[in-house]
Amino acid sequence: AWRYRASVALADLPPAPLRLGDNPNVPTVLYNGMIAPLQPYAIRGVIWYQGESNNDRSKQYRALFPLLIADWRRAWGEGDFPFLFVQIAPFKDMRPELREAQFLTLERSPKTAMAVITDAGDAEDIHPARKQPVGARLALAARALAYGEHVEYSGPLYQSLQVKGRRAILHFTHADGGLTARDGELRGFVIAGADKKFVPARAEIEGDTVVVTSDEVSQPVAVRYGWANVPDVNLYNKAGLPASPFRTDVE
Repeated sequence: AWRYRASVALADLPPAPLRLGDNPNVPTVLYNGMIAPLQPYAIRGVIWYQGESNNDRSKQYRALFPLLIADWRRAWGEGDFPFLFVQIAPFKDMRPELREAQFLTLERSPKTAMAVITDAGDAEDIHPARKQPVGARLALAARALAYGEHVEYSGPLYQSLQVKGRRAILHFTHADGGLTARDGELRGFVIAGADKKFVPARAEIEGDTVVVTSDEVSQPVAVRYGWANVPDVNLYNKAGLPASPFRTDVE
């Protein structure tokens, strides 16, 4: 006796093709409908405020976001025009890894700037009502990157970690005017030793650095700042711009 299959098993069928239509969540729809039609026109720069839908794919976003920037610049053919973006706002469901992916984009994409809004979020609303700080910080970045003005346009950005005994010393860019703590002592820092168990830490400003310590950690190896969905932080530079959340132990 012999057997044969008259049809393909349902489990073996490939996924059905996506129907494009006007569904903005289908690949190519937003780009072809809203970006491609603009490309015959001259462009001076881009303001970008997005990231919520990538919350569960932050590692992927590390690659996707710089690729998007590079692709738009290629499509317009006008070189590395300024690309200014807003770090995702504090919200109860927004993970710090997504803010990290945006922070890392600054290193990977030239002529970019990031507006940090840790002080303008709403834990209960992903679209916070306070828009003025967002616009004002983006305007500073545009003045600097697009129009060449000599203005400070970014809050402190973590640069490197130096360990001396029990002291973890953090160095920053965009701190030339000095660092400051708003509304009391510095908040939002945690520290860990080799066991990677993070505990609340003391943090003090020394010049353009922040020194982080804890009685529970004798040999620090990592520091994190604002590493929460809704960070409680208060590190600024003298220009009044907030520092980006970060971790020194980037995966």
